[in-house]
Amino acid sequence: MDHDKYIGRLLDNRYEILEVIGTGGMAVVYKARCHRLNRLVAVKILKDDNLDDEDFRRRFHAESQAVAMLSHPNIVSVYDVSTSVMADYIVMELIEGITLKQYMEKKGVLNWKETLHFAMQIAKALEHAHSKGIVHRDIKPHNVMVLKNGSVKVMDFGIARMISRGNTLTKEALGSVHYISPEQARGGRVDDRSDIYSLGVVMYEMMAGRPPYDGESPVSVAIQHINGGAALPSVLNPNIPGGLEQIIMKAMAHNVSDRYPSATRMLADMDEFRKDPTILFDYTGLPLDAVMRVQNPNLVLQPPADNIAGKVVESQTPRRRPAPTPEQRRQEARHRKETQRAQESQNEKQSRITTIAIIVCSIVAVVALGIILALTLGRSSKPKTIEVPSMTGMVYANLPDYPGITIRKAEVYHDEIAPGVVVSQKPAAGTEVDRDDAVVVVVEVSLGPVVQSTTMPDMIEKTKNWAETYLSGQDLDLDVDVQWEHNDNIDYGYVIRTEPKAGVALTKGQKVTLYISEGKKVQFGGMPEVLDMSKEEAIKRLENQELNLNIVLNEVFDMNVPAGIVMNSEPGRGEKLKTGQTVTLTVSKGIETKKMPDLVDMDIDDALSMLKSLGLKDPEVIYVDSDQPKDTVLEQTPEKEVEHQIIADITLTVSNGSMAPVTKDVTLDLRNSALMGECHVSISRDNVVLYSGRVPKGTVSVTLPSQTAVGSAKYTVIINETDGWEVTEEFTADE
Repeated sequence: MDHDKYIGRLLDNRYEILEVIGTGGMAVVYKARCHRLNRLVAVKILKDDNLDDEDFRRRFHAESQAVAMLSHPNIVSVYDVSTSVMADYIVMELIEGITLKQYMEKKGVLNWKETLHFAMQIAKALEHAHSKGIVHRDIKPHNVMVLKNGSVKVMDFGIARMISRGNTLTKEALGSVHYISPEQARGGRVDDRSDIYSLGVVMYEMMAGRPPYDGESPVSVAIQHINGGAALPSVLNPNIPGGLEQIIMKAMAHNVSDRYPSATRMLADMDEFRKDPTILFDYTGLPLDAVMRVQNPNLVLQPPADNIAGKVVESQTPRRRPAPTPEQRRQEARHRKETQRAQESQNEKQSRITTIAIIVCSIVAVVALGIILALTLGRSSKPKTIEVPSMTGMVYANLPDYPGITIRKAEVYHDEIAPGVVVSQKPAAGTEVDRDDAVVVVVEVSLGPVVQSTTMPDMIEKTKNWAETYLSGQDLDLDVDVQWEHNDNIDYGYVIRTEPKAGVALTKGQKVTLYISEGKKVQFGGMPEVLDMSKEEAIKRLENQELNLNIVLNEVFDMNVPAGIVMNSEPGRGEKLKTGQTVTLTVSKGIETKKMPDLVDMDIDDALSMLKSLGLKDPEVIYVDSDQPKDTVLEQTPEKEVEHQIIADITLTVSNGSMAPVTKDVTLDLRNSALMGECHVSISRDNVVLYSGRVPKGTVSVTLPSQTAVGSAKYTVIINETDGWEVTEEFTADE
């Protein structure tokens, strides 16, 4: 793929591609500007090798539309999705930051506070996506962006599903193999708990400095995920608090049923650990986990063996292997000895740690006992525990506030208990808990039974995902078949019709066919020759293709091409066209024109600078004798405000300042006027007052400046009497 071919292009007449900011297995990410909203965005464009795969493009469109519904502060927002003829792409929020992988490579092993800070934000993003029925399938540090303020955003939701296409380990999946769940590696069913496993692996890597499994090839790493056997992260980093290690290993449990059932449950434990880093969890009880505490947060207690993510799953069928060579036997013997020595050293170290721990705990117990006795003897006895109240059977909305108790809600479907009623609680009612601890009671609240229907609902113009989800939830084991059809009226990905129709009774195992719109039928043609035609003729020729083309006119000035003539087209002559494609015609606007500025009375240098800044042609300058200051523009051709071609001639008449001003006596005869007494006389030329003063009635002589060269200039005389009567006359200097 030529990454540069999109730079400078305008997708859908809206997104201007600026530069490449990242590449991946299926797409290239560009920085772009949205001209409609005037903001920077990230545009992920499918690579060319995916464009011929219609099934892949359908997945791309449908999955992207679903992800666009996600809205969460820890998820990169998807603004737009397009499958235009120019490119298939997703428009996303542009993030200024680095990936979590780059952050880890820069900092090495993270401390537990940073690990928890990042992990809780990722878990919150998963919690939101899972609530919308969307599984990420590719949680890894490369898909987590770290912003400058320390917050993180998860990106590429739904992309892995588009890549997988089936139950095979694709090239793209191999790129994420260090983080995939065992069921993903086997090509099995994937649900929310696969994301939880991957999050556990990311946390493992943050705390241990490397992922739990590694190998010489992606396949070997995938096999390790399938077989299990990862070491506890505390083996690589002894500073991991025991409670956090338990959270990591429960998330990474090899069996799906041993993991956290939801991101919400995992967040609850992370929040408990955040409040008290000395906490240790008891995962041997019910799923709503009780907790216990120890004094030393660095004393790691290993979870029960059957809950460790590293549990090895033995194959049910023996595998035959060829007999080892003598060299292989020697290597195996050396390996066994090295393993035995390492195990003995580890056992000796563990024995020392255990002995020290016992001594420390004994001392702590004795001291604690002494303190308890002293407090007991020194003051009256006071209850140290509180009893957890019973909430089962109560309406959740009506639960009272219990002092010292925090209530967390989890929702479950239940066939017998009404919606909103508490089904169960953990810890159970009557449990004695330390009143000094932050007591958390998790209650499961009924959503009521799963709504079942025995008749086919009206699904027309519902999304394909909605229809499939609804039918799969009816517990009728329906055989759902999806057929794609072109439709001019219903958008891509929406139901056109169903078989059976709405209202028909459904039976167990019945076949249901969903007819899904592919949008308008795509037809193809060739780009005709339109160069050197008028734009009207070119548009008519394109409309004759009957492809409903989106014709865009790009009009530009050109002094060599007459106005209205097509200079260029994109795509060019003979290139492939299809229904709805955008065709851009570059049309000449002819020679550019500019409105003439007012240059009279300006200095010639200033006038020339103004003409140059407007792109107008250098003028012809004619100097004349004048009593105006030297280099002052006296006249201009064309006049101001006239639209003028930039290559047309301009003439400026400029003063050479050679003539000195002369005076002229003017006599005004006021004797025959209707004026009765002293008057005010004002004499002006071209709205410039040359004389103003009070004069008596009679013959008045005033001296005015004049010019021989413009002796025919007209003067205006205004005579005002004190009572407001006015006389206006005009005369020339020759009179």
